[in-house]
Amino acid sequence: MKRILIANRGEIAVRIIRTCKDMGFHTIAIYSSPDKDALHVTLADQAICIGGAKSTSSYLNMDAILSAAILTKADAIHPGYGFLSENPDFVERCNHHDITFIGPSAEMMKKLGDKSNTRQIIQAINVPIVPGSSKAVSLEEAKQTAKVIGYPLLLKAAAGGGGRGIRAVKSDSELASAYAQAKLEAKSAFGNDDMYVEKQLLEPKHIEVQIIRDRFGHCVHLGERDCSIQRRNQKIIEETPAPQLKSKLRKQILDAAVQIANHIDYENVGTVEFLVEGDEFYFMEINTRIQVEHPITEMITGMDLVREQIIVAQGKPLSFNQKDIVTKGVAIEARITVEDPKNDFIPRVGSIDVLHIPGGVGVRIDHALFQGYRIPPFYDSMIAKVIVHAATRLQAINKMRRVLSELVIEGVSSNQKMLYMICYNPTFVKGEYHIRFMEQEGASVLYYR
Repeated sequence: MKRILIANRGEIAVRIIRTCKDMGFHTIAIYSSPDKDALHVTLADQAICIGGAKSTSSYLNMDAILSAAILTKADAIHPGYGFLSENPDFVERCNHHDITFIGPSAEMMKKLGDKSNTRQIIQAINVPIVPGSSKAVSLEEAKQTAKVIGYPLLLKAAAGGGGRGIRAVKSDSELASAYAQAKLEAKSAFGNDDMYVEKQLLEPKHIEVQIIRDRFGHCVHLGERDCSIQRRNQKIIEETPAPQLKSKLRKQILDAAVQIANHIDYENVGTVEFLVEGDEFYFMEINTRIQVEHPITEMITGMDLVREQIIVAQGKPLSFNQKDIVTKGVAIEARITVEDPKNDFIPRVGSIDVLHIPGGVGVRIDHALFQGYRIPPFYDSMIAKVIVHAATRLQAINKMRRVLSELVIEGVSSNQKMLYMICYNPTFVKGEYHIRFMEQEGASVLYYR
Protein backbone atom coordinates (compact mmCIF):
# COMPACT_ATOMS: atom_id res chain seq x y z
CA MET A 1 0.00 0.00 0.00
CA LYS A 2 1.58 3.24 -1.16
CA ARG A 3 -1.20 5.42 -2.60
CA ILE A 4 -4.45 6.14 -0.72
CA LEU A 5 -7.49 7.86 -2.21
CA ILE A 6 -9.69 9.66 0.32
CA ALA A 7 -13.32 9.27 -0.76
CA ASN A 8 -14.68 12.18 1.25
CA ARG A 9 -14.53 15.94 1.75
CA GLY A 10 -14.38 18.60 4.47
CA GLU A 11 -12.75 18.19 7.85
CA ILE A 12 -12.64 14.38 7.80
CA ALA A 13 -10.84 14.35 4.44
CA VAL A 14 -8.28 16.85 5.78
CA ARG A 15 -7.84 14.79 8.94
CA ILE A 16 -7.28 11.54 6.99
CA ILE A 17 -4.88 13.18 4.52
CA ARG A 18 -2.70 14.40 7.37
CA THR A 19 -2.37 10.95 8.94
CA CYS A 20 -1.70 9.34 5.55
CA LYS A 21 1.09 11.85 4.93
CA ASP A 22 2.51 11.24 8.40
CA MET A 23 2.71 7.55 7.48
CA GLY A 24 4.46 8.28 4.18
CA PHE A 25 1.57 7.55 1.80
CA HIS A 26 0.85 9.41 -1.43
CA THR A 27 -2.57 11.03 -0.95
CA ILE A 28 -5.25 11.46 -3.60
CA ALA A 29 -8.23 13.75 -3.05
CA ILE A 30 -11.50 13.66 -4.95
CA TYR A 31 -13.76 16.67 -5.25
CA SER A 32 -17.01 17.92 -6.72
CA SER A 33 -17.02 21.01 -8.92
CA PRO A 34 -18.02 23.41 -6.08
CA ASP A 35 -15.23 21.93 -3.93
CA LYS A 36 -12.44 22.74 -6.40
CA ASP A 37 -10.88 25.27 -3.99
CA ALA A 38 -11.51 23.21 -0.83
CA LEU A 39 -8.72 22.67 1.70
CA HIS A 40 -8.58 18.89 1.26
CA VAL A 41 -7.94 19.43 -2.46
CA THR A 42 -5.04 21.76 -1.68
CA LEU A 43 -3.45 19.52 0.94
CA ALA A 44 -3.49 16.24 -1.00
CA ASP A 45 -0.57 15.26 -3.22
CA GLN A 46 -2.98 14.79 -6.09
CA ALA A 47 -6.63 15.70 -6.73
CA ILE A 48 -9.21 14.76 -9.31
CA CYS A 49 -12.70 16.13 -10.00
CA ILE A 50 -15.37 13.42 -10.03
CA GLY A 51 -18.59 15.29 -10.76
CA GLY A 52 -21.06 18.06 -10.05
CA ALA A 53 -22.48 19.57 -6.91
CA LYS A 54 -25.00 16.89 -6.02
CA SER A 55 -23.62 14.07 -3.86
CA THR A 56 -25.18 11.52 -6.22
CA SER A 57 -23.07 13.00 -9.02
CA SER A 58 -19.84 13.05 -7.02
CA TYR A 59 -19.22 11.73 -3.50
CA LEU A 60 -21.84 8.98 -3.91
CA ASN A 61 -20.89 8.22 -7.51
CA MET A 62 -19.17 4.82 -7.28
CA ASP A 63 -18.26 4.71 -10.95
CA ALA A 64 -16.58 8.11 -10.83
CA ILE A 65 -14.69 7.37 -7.61
CA LEU A 66 -13.43 3.98 -8.79
CA SER A 67 -12.43 5.46 -12.16
CA ALA A 68 -10.46 8.12 -10.28
CA ALA A 69 -8.81 5.45 -8.13
CA ILE A 70 -7.82 3.38 -11.16
CA LEU A 71 -6.61 6.44 -13.09
CA THR A 72 -4.43 7.61 -10.20
CA LYS A 73 -3.23 4.05 -9.42
CA ALA A 74 -4.57 4.12 -5.85
CA ASP A 75 -3.84 1.01 -3.79
CA ALA A 76 -6.49 1.78 -1.19
CA ILE A 77 -9.53 3.94 -0.48
CA HIS A 78 -10.35 5.50 2.88
CA PRO A 79 -14.06 6.43 2.98
CA GLY A 80 -14.12 8.58 6.14
CA TYR A 81 -17.66 8.75 7.54
CA GLY A 82 -20.95 9.27 5.72
CA PHE A 83 -21.24 9.00 1.92
CA LEU A 84 -20.02 5.48 0.92
CA SER A 85 -18.35 4.56 4.21
CA GLU A 86 -20.93 1.86 5.07
CA ASN A 87 -21.93 0.79 1.57
CA PRO A 88 -21.18 -2.93 1.03
CA ASP A 89 -21.66 -2.65 -2.75
CA PHE A 90 -18.87 -0.09 -2.89
CA VAL A 91 -16.60 -2.36 -0.83
CA GLU A 92 -17.25 -5.26 -3.20
CA ARG A 93 -16.46 -3.09 -6.20
CA CYS A 94 -13.19 -1.98 -4.57
CA ASN A 95 -12.31 -5.64 -4.03
CA HIS A 96 -13.12 -6.43 -7.67
CA HIS A 97 -10.50 -3.88 -8.75
CA ASP A 98 -7.93 -5.08 -6.16
CA ILE A 99 -8.23 -1.82 -4.25
CA THR A 100 -8.08 -2.16 -0.46
CA PHE A 101 -11.09 -0.68 1.30
CA ILE A 102 -9.97 0.73 4.66
CA GLY A 103 -12.74 -0.58 6.86
CA PRO A 104 -14.74 -3.75 7.54
CA SER A 105 -15.68 -6.27 4.86
CA ALA A 106 -18.76 -6.04 2.66
CA GLU A 107 -20.12 -9.15 4.38
CA MET A 108 -19.80 -7.49 7.79
CA MET A 109 -21.51 -4.35 6.56
CA LYS A 110 -24.38 -6.38 5.16
CA LYS A 111 -24.71 -8.29 8.41
CA LEU A 112 -24.76 -5.15 10.56
CA GLY A 113 -26.38 -2.76 8.09
CA ASP A 114 -29.82 -4.20 8.83
CA LYS A 115 -30.44 -3.05 12.40
CA SER A 116 -33.26 -5.53 12.97
CA ASN A 117 -30.96 -8.38 11.87
CA THR A 118 -28.28 -7.11 14.24
CA ARG A 119 -30.75 -7.26 17.12
CA GLN A 120 -31.23 -10.97 16.45
CA ILE A 121 -27.46 -11.55 16.46
CA ILE A 122 -27.05 -9.76 19.79
CA GLN A 123 -29.97 -11.61 21.40
CA ALA A 124 -28.12 -14.87 20.69
CA ILE A 125 -25.25 -13.92 23.05
CA ASN A 126 -27.49 -12.59 25.85
CA VAL A 127 -26.38 -8.98 25.67
CA PRO A 128 -29.37 -6.84 26.75
CA ILE A 129 -31.28 -5.10 23.96
CA VAL A 130 -34.14 -2.61 24.05
CA PRO A 131 -37.49 -4.48 23.86
CA GLY A 132 -38.95 -4.41 20.35
CA SER A 133 -39.38 -6.32 17.10
CA SER A 134 -36.78 -8.87 16.07
CA LYS A 135 -37.30 -8.24 12.34
CA ALA A 136 -38.59 -5.65 9.87
CA VAL A 137 -42.30 -5.09 10.41
CA SER A 138 -45.36 -3.99 8.44
CA LEU A 139 -47.70 -1.39 9.88
CA GLU A 140 -50.01 -4.12 11.22
CA GLU A 141 -47.06 -5.95 12.81
CA ALA A 142 -45.90 -2.66 14.34
CA LYS A 143 -49.34 -2.28 15.91
CA GLN A 144 -49.13 -5.80 17.35
CA THR A 145 -45.63 -5.14 18.73
CA ALA A 146 -46.89 -1.90 20.30
CA LYS A 147 -49.53 -3.89 22.21
CA VAL A 148 -46.77 -6.03 23.70
CA ILE A 149 -44.12 -3.41 24.57
CA GLY A 150 -46.42 -0.42 25.07
CA TYR A 151 -46.01 3.28 24.25
CA PRO A 152 -43.99 5.43 23.81
CA LEU A 153 -42.04 3.62 21.12
CA LEU A 154 -39.63 4.38 18.28
CA LEU A 155 -40.05 3.47 14.63
CA LYS A 156 -36.55 3.04 13.21
CA ALA A 157 -35.15 2.42 9.74
CA ALA A 158 -33.60 -1.05 9.53
CA ALA A 159 -30.86 0.39 7.29
CA GLY A 160 -30.65 3.60 9.30
CA GLY A 161 -27.93 5.74 10.76
CA GLY A 162 -27.16 9.36 11.59
CA GLY A 163 -30.52 9.87 13.28
CA ARG A 164 -32.53 9.54 10.04
CA GLY A 165 -35.59 7.36 9.51
CA ILE A 166 -36.65 7.58 13.17
CA ARG A 167 -40.03 8.63 14.56
CA ALA A 168 -41.20 8.73 18.16
CA VAL A 169 -44.78 7.52 18.66
CA LYS A 170 -46.79 8.20 21.81
CA SER A 171 -50.09 6.52 20.97
CA ASP A 172 -52.00 4.30 18.54
CA SER A 173 -53.45 7.36 16.81
CA GLU A 174 -49.96 8.54 15.77
CA LEU A 175 -48.60 5.20 14.57
CA ALA A 176 -49.85 5.06 10.97
CA SER A 177 -48.76 8.60 10.10
CA ALA A 178 -45.35 8.23 11.78
CA TYR A 179 -44.81 4.87 10.07
CA ALA A 180 -45.48 6.40 6.63
CA GLN A 181 -43.19 9.38 7.32
CA ALA A 182 -40.35 7.22 8.61
CA LYS A 183 -40.58 4.89 5.61
CA LEU A 184 -40.40 7.80 3.18
CA GLU A 185 -37.38 9.29 4.94
CA ALA A 186 -35.66 5.90 5.12
CA LYS A 187 -36.25 5.24 1.42
CA SER A 188 -34.83 8.62 0.51
CA ALA A 189 -31.81 8.38 2.81
CA PHE A 190 -30.88 4.70 2.49
CA GLY A 191 -32.77 3.26 -0.47
CA ASN A 192 -34.40 0.83 1.96
CA ASP A 193 -37.68 1.55 3.76
CA ASP A 194 -37.82 -1.48 6.08
CA MET A 195 -38.81 -0.45 9.60
CA TYR A 196 -38.54 -2.03 13.03
CA VAL A 197 -39.92 -1.06 16.42
CA GLU A 198 -38.22 -0.37 19.75
CA LYS A 199 -39.53 0.64 23.15
CA GLN A 200 -38.66 4.29 23.72
CA LEU A 201 -36.66 4.75 26.90
CA LEU A 202 -37.68 8.06 28.44
CA GLU A 203 -34.42 9.54 29.73
CA PRO A 204 -31.50 7.29 28.74
CA LYS A 205 -27.89 8.19 28.16
CA HIS A 206 -26.34 7.38 24.78
CA ILE A 207 -23.06 5.61 25.50
CA GLU A 208 -20.79 4.21 22.79
CA VAL A 209 -17.60 2.13 22.94
CA GLN A 210 -14.69 2.46 20.54
CA ILE A 211 -13.27 -0.92 19.56
CA ILE A 212 -10.47 -2.13 17.27
CA ARG A 213 -10.14 -5.73 16.13
CA ASP A 214 -7.65 -7.25 13.69
CA ARG A 215 -8.09 -10.27 11.42
CA PHE A 216 -6.22 -12.46 13.90
CA GLY A 217 -8.93 -12.12 16.55
CA HIS A 218 -7.20 -9.56 18.76
CA CYS A 219 -9.74 -7.04 20.06
CA VAL A 220 -9.39 -4.06 22.38
CA HIS A 221 -11.68 -1.26 23.49
CA LEU A 222 -10.53 2.34 23.89
CA GLY A 223 -13.08 3.36 26.49
CA GLU A 224 -16.54 4.84 26.15
CA ARG A 225 -17.97 8.15 24.98
CA ASP A 226 -21.13 9.89 26.20
CA CYS A 227 -23.03 11.24 23.17
CA SER A 228 -26.28 12.17 24.91
CA ILE A 229 -26.33 15.89 24.05
CA GLN A 230 -28.38 15.63 20.85
CA ARG A 231 -30.86 17.57 18.77
CA ARG A 232 -33.30 15.58 16.63
CA ASN A 233 -31.11 12.47 17.07
CA GLN A 234 -28.02 14.37 15.87
CA LYS A 235 -25.11 14.58 18.30
CA ILE A 236 -23.97 18.06 19.38
CA ILE A 237 -21.46 17.50 22.19
CA GLU A 238 -19.60 14.33 23.16
CA GLU A 239 -17.22 13.55 26.00
CA THR A 240 -15.06 10.78 27.39
CA PRO A 241 -15.08 9.22 29.88
CA ALA A 242 -18.84 9.31 30.39
CA PRO A 243 -19.75 11.32 33.52
CA GLN A 244 -22.03 9.78 36.15
CA LEU A 245 -21.35 6.25 34.88
CA LYS A 246 -20.72 3.84 37.75
CA SER A 247 -17.52 1.77 37.53
CA LYS A 248 -19.32 -1.59 37.60
CA LEU A 249 -21.73 -0.55 34.84
CA ARG A 250 -18.87 0.89 32.78
CA LYS A 251 -17.00 -2.41 32.93
CA GLN A 252 -20.12 -4.35 31.92
CA ILE A 253 -20.63 -2.10 28.89
CA LEU A 254 -16.98 -2.23 27.80
CA ASP A 255 -16.88 -6.02 28.19
CA ALA A 256 -20.12 -6.37 26.22
CA ALA A 257 -18.68 -4.33 23.32
CA VAL A 258 -15.64 -6.60 23.08
CA GLN A 259 -17.83 -9.69 23.42
CA ILE A 260 -19.99 -8.52 20.52
CA ALA A 261 -17.00 -7.71 18.29
CA ASN A 262 -15.48 -11.14 18.94
CA HIS A 263 -18.79 -12.95 18.41
CA ILE A 264 -19.30 -11.48 14.94
CA ASP A 265 -15.59 -11.66 13.95
CA TYR A 266 -15.48 -7.91 13.39
CA GLU A 267 -12.41 -6.42 11.71
CA ASN A 268 -11.06 -2.85 11.80
CA VAL A 269 -12.24 0.15 13.82
CA GLY A 270 -15.87 0.20 14.92
CA THR A 271 -18.24 1.65 17.48
CA VAL A 272 -20.72 -0.31 19.58
CA GLU A 273 -23.58 1.89 20.79
CA PHE A 274 -25.73 1.44 23.90
CA LEU A 275 -28.53 3.15 25.77
CA VAL A 276 -28.15 3.39 29.56
CA GLU A 277 -30.99 4.05 31.98
CA GLY A 278 -30.36 3.75 35.69
CA ASP A 279 -28.22 0.68 36.29
CA GLU A 280 -29.34 -1.05 33.10
CA PHE A 281 -27.77 -0.92 29.64
CA TYR A 282 -29.10 -2.00 26.26
CA PHE A 283 -27.34 -2.65 22.96
CA MET A 284 -28.45 -0.29 20.18
CA GLU A 285 -26.27 -0.69 17.06
CA ILE A 286 -22.76 -1.03 15.60
CA ASN A 287 -21.25 1.61 13.33
CA THR A 288 -18.74 0.16 10.87
CA ARG A 289 -16.74 3.34 10.24
CA ILE A 290 -14.72 6.04 11.92
CA GLN A 291 -17.01 8.24 14.03
CA VAL A 292 -17.28 12.02 13.88
CA GLU A 293 -16.41 12.10 17.60
CA HIS A 294 -13.30 9.87 17.36
CA PRO A 295 -10.90 12.74 18.29
CA ILE A 296 -11.89 12.72 21.96
CA THR A 297 -10.86 9.06 22.20
CA GLU A 298 -7.56 9.96 20.54
CA MET A 299 -7.03 12.75 23.07
CA ILE A 300 -7.33 10.51 26.13
CA THR A 301 -5.44 7.53 24.66
CA GLY A 302 -2.79 9.26 22.55
CA MET A 303 -3.71 6.94 19.68
CA ASP A 304 -4.31 7.85 16.03
CA LEU A 305 -7.42 5.88 15.05
CA VAL A 306 -7.03 6.52 11.32
CA ARG A 307 -3.51 5.13 11.54
CA GLU A 308 -4.85 2.03 13.27
CA GLN A 309 -7.52 1.65 10.58
CA ILE A 310 -4.83 1.61 7.91
CA ILE A 311 -2.61 -0.82 9.81
CA VAL A 312 -5.46 -3.31 10.27
CA ALA A 313 -6.48 -2.91 6.60
CA GLN A 314 -2.93 -3.83 5.62
CA GLY A 315 -3.44 -7.18 7.34
CA LYS A 316 -1.09 -6.45 10.22
CA PRO A 317 -1.85 -7.52 13.80
CA LEU A 318 -2.51 -4.98 16.52
CA SER A 319 0.75 -3.94 18.16
CA PHE A 320 -0.89 -3.60 21.58
CA ASN A 321 -3.37 -5.37 23.85
CA GLN A 322 -5.95 -4.21 26.38
CA LYS A 323 -3.50 -3.68 29.24
CA ASP A 324 -1.46 -1.33 27.05
CA ILE A 325 -4.41 1.05 26.69
CA VAL A 326 -4.11 3.76 29.34
CA THR A 327 -6.59 6.64 29.29
CA LYS A 328 -5.68 10.00 30.78
CA GLY A 329 -7.93 12.90 31.68
CA VAL A 330 -11.17 14.08 30.10
CA ALA A 331 -11.88 15.17 26.52
CA ILE A 332 -14.92 17.00 25.13
CA GLU A 333 -15.95 17.71 21.54
CA ALA A 334 -18.41 20.36 20.33
CA ARG A 335 -19.67 20.33 16.73
CA ILE A 336 -19.83 23.69 14.93
CA THR A 337 -22.61 23.76 12.33
CA VAL A 338 -23.70 26.51 9.94
CA GLU A 339 -27.22 26.63 11.32
CA ASP A 340 -29.18 29.43 12.97
CA PRO A 341 -30.42 28.16 16.36
CA LYS A 342 -32.73 31.16 16.81
CA ASN A 343 -34.49 30.44 13.50
CA ASP A 344 -35.27 26.74 13.84
CA PHE A 345 -31.69 25.82 12.91
CA ILE A 346 -32.07 26.88 9.28
CA PRO A 347 -28.74 26.41 7.44
CA ARG A 348 -26.98 29.73 6.80
CA VAL A 349 -24.04 29.17 4.46
CA GLY A 350 -21.83 31.89 2.99
CA SER A 351 -18.21 33.01 2.80
CA ILE A 352 -15.78 33.02 5.71
CA ASP A 353 -14.94 36.73 6.08
CA VAL A 354 -12.89 36.50 9.27
CA LEU A 355 -11.40 33.36 10.80
CA HIS A 356 -9.51 32.90 14.05
CA ILE A 357 -8.69 29.40 15.25
CA PRO A 358 -7.82 29.19 18.99
CA GLY A 359 -4.88 27.23 20.34
CA GLY A 360 -3.25 26.27 23.61
CA VAL A 361 -2.38 23.09 25.47
CA GLY A 362 -4.98 20.36 25.00
CA VAL A 363 -6.83 22.17 22.19
CA ARG A 364 -7.57 20.65 18.78
CA ILE A 365 -9.81 22.13 16.09
CA ASP A 366 -10.64 19.77 13.22
CA HIS A 367 -11.85 21.83 10.25
CA ALA A 368 -11.36 22.58 6.56
CA LEU A 369 -11.82 26.35 6.73
CA PHE A 370 -9.78 29.31 5.56
CA GLN A 371 -10.44 33.01 5.21
CA GLY A 372 -12.36 33.65 2.01
CA TYR A 373 -13.63 30.07 1.74
CA ARG A 374 -17.21 29.86 0.47
CA ILE A 375 -19.10 27.05 2.18
CA PRO A 376 -21.15 25.17 -0.42
CA PRO A 377 -24.84 24.58 0.42
CA PHE A 378 -24.94 21.03 -0.91
CA TYR A 379 -23.45 19.02 1.96
CA ASP A 380 -23.57 18.46 5.72
CA SER A 381 -23.85 21.58 7.86
CA MET A 382 -20.97 20.69 10.21
CA ILE A 383 -17.91 22.83 9.43
CA ALA A 384 -15.65 22.27 12.46
CA LYS A 385 -15.13 20.26 15.62
CA VAL A 386 -13.76 21.88 18.77
CA ILE A 387 -11.93 19.31 20.90
CA VAL A 388 -10.38 19.97 24.30
CA HIS A 389 -8.48 17.78 26.77
CA ALA A 390 -7.67 18.38 30.43
CA ALA A 391 -6.86 16.50 33.62
CA THR A 392 -10.36 16.84 35.09
CA ARG A 393 -13.85 17.33 33.71
CA LEU A 394 -14.26 20.80 35.19
CA GLN A 395 -10.95 21.86 33.67
CA ALA A 396 -12.07 20.49 30.31
CA ILE A 397 -15.38 22.40 30.54
CA ASN A 398 -13.53 25.62 31.42
CA LYS A 399 -11.19 25.08 28.49
CA MET A 400 -14.14 24.50 26.12
CA ARG A 401 -15.72 27.75 27.35
CA ARG A 402 -12.47 29.61 26.67
CA VAL A 403 -11.98 28.13 23.20
CA LEU A 404 -15.58 28.73 22.12
CA SER A 405 -15.34 32.34 23.31
CA GLU A 406 -12.10 32.83 21.36
CA LEU A 407 -13.14 31.09 18.14
CA VAL A 408 -14.11 33.54 15.37
CA ILE A 409 -15.97 32.41 12.24
CA GLU A 410 -17.55 35.49 10.65
CA GLY A 411 -19.63 35.54 7.48
CA VAL A 412 -21.95 32.66 8.36
CA SER A 413 -24.45 31.89 11.11
CA SER A 414 -23.52 29.03 13.41
CA ASN A 415 -24.46 27.27 16.64
CA GLN A 416 -21.27 28.46 18.38
CA LYS A 417 -23.02 30.61 21.00
CA MET A 418 -25.48 27.82 21.77
CA LEU A 419 -22.60 25.43 22.44
CA TYR A 420 -21.03 28.06 24.69
CA MET A 421 -24.27 28.37 26.66
CA ILE A 422 -24.51 24.59 27.07
CA CYS A 423 -21.11 24.68 28.78
CA TYR A 424 -22.65 26.87 31.50
CA ASN A 425 -25.86 24.88 31.88
CA PRO A 426 -26.01 23.37 35.43
CA THR A 427 -27.35 20.02 34.20
CA PHE A 428 -24.47 19.71 31.76
CA VAL A 429 -21.85 20.86 34.27
CA LYS A 430 -23.04 18.24 36.77
CA GLY A 431 -22.97 15.55 34.04
CA GLU A 432 -26.59 14.66 34.75
CA TYR A 433 -27.82 15.10 31.19
CA HIS A 434 -29.50 12.51 28.95
CA ILE A 435 -30.78 12.41 25.36
CA ARG A 436 -33.76 14.65 26.22
CA PHE A 437 -31.42 17.46 27.29
CA MET A 438 -32.21 19.78 24.36
CA GLU A 439 -35.95 19.19 24.73
CA GLN A 440 -35.82 20.12 28.41
CA GLU A 441 -33.03 22.73 28.46
CA GLY A 442 -33.21 24.14 24.94
CA ALA A 443 -34.81 27.42 25.94
CA SER A 444 -32.02 28.20 28.42
CA VAL A 445 -29.16 27.51 26.00
CA LEU A 446 -30.81 29.51 23.20
CA TYR A 447 -31.28 32.56 25.40
CA TYR A 448 -28.36 34.75 24.38
CA ARG A 449 -27.81 38.07 22.64
